[in-house]
Amino acid sequence: MIRPSAGRRPADSTTTSLVVVRALNLAEQLLTRRHGATVTLADPEDLGGSGRSVVLRARVAENPFGLPRSLVIKHYQRDATSGRGDRFRHEAASCQLFTALSGGSTSPELIAHDPANRLLVLEDLGRSSTLADKLFGTDAAAAERCLLAWSRALGRLHAVTAGREHDFDALLRRLGERSWRDPMADDARAALASVPELVAAQLGVTVSPAAALEAHATARLLGGTRYRAFSPSDTCPDNNLVTSRGVRFVDFEWGCFRDVVLDAAYTRMPFPGCESSFALPAGMPEAMLAAWRSEVVVVWPDLDEPIRLTTRLLDAQLLWVWLCTLQLLPKGLAENALIGRDPARSPRALLALTHYWAGLATDAAAARRPATAELAESMLAALRGRLGDGPAELPLFPAFRARVRG
Repeated sequence: MIRPSAGRRPADSTTTSLVVVRALNLAEQLLTRRHGATVTLADPEDLGGSGRSVVLRARVAENPFGLPRSLVIKHYQRDATSGRGDRFRHEAASCQLFTALSGGSTSPELIAHDPANRLLVLEDLGRSSTLADKLFGTDAAAAERCLLAWSRALGRLHAVTAGREHDFDALLRRLGERSWRDPMADDARAALASVPELVAAQLGVTVSPAAALEAHATARLLGGTRYRAFSPSDTCPDNNLVTSRGVRFVDFEWGCFRDVVLDAAYTRMPFPGCESSFALPAGMPEAMLAAWRSEVVVVWPDLDEPIRLTTRLLDAQLLWVWLCTLQLLPKGLAENALIGRDPARSPRALLALTHYWAGLATDAAAARRPATAELAESMLAALRGRLGDGPAELPLFPAFRARVRG
């Protein structure tokens, strides 16, 4: 699902200063209760957060217990629930799971949490760059290294959490939250039901019964397959920190257990659930997939079989393309509408959607799914007819553009 990036609050806002001070005080009280002696925090730095939460970095001024020099504090506001569940409880359970299983090797370590005040105290990963910083920078080699590191980290996260779904459910229940499903699932099923009518009305494209059948068959990925592991779900470039110890995932408000190929399909259509969804250079998707696969085959050796993996990846790709069509087509038909709000980091919605269908046309034809390939070609013709005189191809991420020009 297309999720907007969290907007930063103004640093001089009165509201911001009040919520920062409250979060700092609550964290001091939590750490003091936990250790039995006073812990004092100082120099809070507002890291942005969102309307749902405040996130800040603080220095540990009085530290009698060997705490790190600084900590990150995330304080959820009282409106952090949604129809899909309580985001604080979900992130707390996610951080508990990762800290127990991998010692924080894939995410920040959880130092303490306070369910009553909806507060998390986390390891501070420092002033690390994000994957987005690398992709929107000027160093193509650095961007490549980070994409491969992200792919390996994603595979490692899948491998270390495989078979731990019941543990995650138990952590959620202990926090008072019933287990929730993949937040993509309901939206994906809605797309399978409504995309044929949508594209017929808006583009004059007819979805054949055979193409609809192939699409509906992908819904099996939304159920209890044998390839389930934890997914951050919101793995947008801004939510991946590039540290000296590799890529670390942050922000698990949308996390869930689901079929791992729904994440692996990001190598074929980069970051489809995010505002930043530009193209990758030739060869990069294959290299990323190989990096991810090298980690998960330890748990699922059969995913090293090319036909099995390619078939499942195409199912995930097809499901993502239908979901993105439901979410982006109405927006894209508005002139020059962007996926997000930032022109520098958000492509035109219609151009991104055209890129997704172009990739699906190629991959479906190679996999001998003629109905899907035929639908994709029809969608491409209709979408390109709506692009007008603007660019016909989705640009590469900025980091790779200078190399192409050279």
